[in-house]
Amino acid sequence: MLRLTVSTEEYLMIGDNVKIVFLGGTKNHLRIMVDAPKDVNIVRSTVLENRVTDPEEKAKLPKYYAEPETDPKYLKKKKSRVVITHGNLED
Repeated sequence: MLRLTVSTEEYLMIGDNVKIVFLGGTKNHLRIMVDAPKDVNIVRSTVLENRVTDPEEKAKLPKYYAEPETDPKYLKKKKSRVVITHGNLED
């Protein structure tokens, strides 16, 4: 299994004739474009899962989960700003 971080409009080549282009997205959705020959069958995982009716067979299907957000200890800490005023603020 290969895990990659990609930027918008980057693409992956699978073999010589399948291109997956990453178009962007939001936190929960990702838009991709698949450029492949017509003889390559492309099916969503939900369609495949819905075709299986036997619970035992369904349990054998691979499951992939999104990784949680980056652990806060690895994020850069923002510097806090302190404003010090002197004197009386009343007019």
